[in-house]
Amino acid sequence: MRVRNVGMDEAGVQKWTLTSNQLKMIAVVAMVFDHCMIAFAPHNLLAYDFLRLLGRLTAPIMCFLVAEGYYHTSNLRRYMGRLLLMAVISHLPFTLFLGYEVWAFWQATDVMWSLLFGLVALAVYHQKAWPSWKRVGGILLCCLLAYPADWNYVGVLMILFFGIFHQIKNWQTAAHLGIGGLYLAQGLTYGTSLISRVGIFLSIPLLRRYNGRRGRRSKAIQWAFYWFYPVHLFLLYLLQEWI
Repeated sequence: MRVRNVGMDEAGVQKWTLTSNQLKMIAVVAMVFDHCMIAFAPHNLLAYDFLRLLGRLTAPIMCFLVAEGYYHTSNLRRYMGRLLLMAVISHLPFTLFLGYEVWAFWQATDVMWSLLFGLVALAVYHQKAWPSWKRVGGILLCCLLAYPADWNYVGVLMILFFGIFHQIKNWQTAAHLGIGGLYLAQGLTYGTSLISRVGIFLSIPLLRRYNGRRGRRSKAIQWAFYWFYPVHLFLLYLLQEWI
């Protein structure tokens, strides 16, 4: 019998819920759409920033799932190792696609570094035997190291607070709103449009529907999600060059 993702809210009313695999698929679709806009839509188009709203779904979902992964992984070091591997592999496709200097990794690099340092920051937070200054210093160092990466310290903080408030949805939402405000303020500092940045809040109702389940378990699916990021960036780069 097929099990449908239906849960009950506090009033006892049925509601749809989402597994982590389903959240990943939503994030992937939003990411591809956003990157296609970057690659092929005229950037001076009036609707360009509105079209990129959807793309802001991806990072909060992935940060949320990395925080969840901290609590579900059987081997934290291997989890960090996978993120490190994909961060290194993704650097070249990321810089080629967006036109950055390939070797200047201290200026711009891919989002996998933000996810990695966010996971490290969460692990540091949980080192209860460490003195407070050491834990705070470790978290600040993670934010600093993630600065050149896509979503930089914003991604680190999202993972950290999603993890701190694990399974406490109202507090996770509050953290999401607060860090989203920081993301908007960052846009003002950079002098970029805030229209697309507002999309960081679109993922809130989706994350609140998370049911704590992975969905279908498969190593192939797991690695497909990891590899999709660098592969699709490289393919879009080739398409840009060809067109």
